[in-house]
Amino acid sequence: MVKEYEMTREIFNKCSGNQMRDVFMEELELDENTLDAYVRNYFAGESVEIERSDDKKGVVVFDIDISEQRQRLTFCEI
Repeated sequence: MVKEYEMTREIFNKCSGNQMRDVFMEELELDENTLDAYVRNYFAGESVEIERSDDKKGVVVFDIDISEQRQRLTFCEI
């Protein structure tokens, strides 16, 4: 089933004294069963570690470690 999601991408700063992060948002229409494939394709060609967590409200969070840089993709149904 295709759903509308708001995807938030957070790129965490590597500097220990700087807690700021880059944040990007976009709206997507995706099949709820293809979120994992979408995330893997988003980082295609990169060596990544991906950890998925789902909460009770339907929010899906992917924590990504890519070349020692931490990122997070959060999908909220609109």
